[in-house]
Amino acid sequence: MNLGLKDRVALVAASSQGIGRATAEAFAAEGCRIAMCARNQQTLQAAAGKIRKQHNSDVLAEAFDVTDAAAVSRFVASVADKFGGVDICVTNAGGPPAKGFLSAGLEEWQRALELNFLSTVYFAREVIPHMQRKHWGRIITLTSITTKQPVTDLVLSNAVRAAVVGLVKSLANEFGKDGILVNNVGPGFTATDRLKELATARSSASGKSEQEIFDGWAADAPLKRLGEPREVAETIVWLASERASYITGQTVLVDGGMYKGL
Repeated sequence: MNLGLKDRVALVAASSQGIGRATAEAFAAEGCRIAMCARNQQTLQAAAGKIRKQHNSDVLAEAFDVTDAAAVSRFVASVADKFGGVDICVTNAGGPPAKGFLSAGLEEWQRALELNFLSTVYFAREVIPHMQRKHWGRIITLTSITTKQPVTDLVLSNAVRAAVVGLVKSLANEFGKDGILVNNVGPGFTATDRLKELATARSSASGKSEQEIFDGWAADAPLKRLGEPREVAETIVWLASERASYITGQTVLVDGGMYKGL
């Protein structure tokens, strides 16, 4: 199936590992030119090098913190200078720590807001003018099942990621006339380093082994397994494609059916 993405410019944040990396790889496989960023220079460049070699892709990779608005602005400008614009922007950042409400400090709330909400604002502000000029664009936020169904001990994620959904709806309404589609993808429990960190925290608190924690998450999904980063990435690529040209303002869960609501 031709997704109509060849030579599109796809910017993927937090793409040195996990779902972000799988997403950059999936766009490269469709013939996109790739812009990658993450905080860890070594891990980022290793991921970018693999994508260049495997897909013969043109890749720009820069290390910085997505909570730095000036750094985001400089990066988007560099991407536009190298590739002539930005067609697709996937916003992404590491999740906040596992906390209950009373154990989460005010600094942690501020950090979660900056990392998981304001970083999306920063990217959107920079990429939308480029998309308006082409009258074509895709902004896809990567959040979590917590936007639909709160997860125990993830109060920071439960609260802040819901704000991203409000932003997605607002941007979709405002910029649909400019040919810009804005959607959110919410993974369920997916086999990443982030999930291992959560399992370690749950294991320490409950006395169960990490394997028991993983098995419990898998049992909660109708498919009886955890998701793979590739499965989330392929959903993101489809949403960015011409095959999803009448979908905007939506949250698509990739959770194996774990969300129990209607």
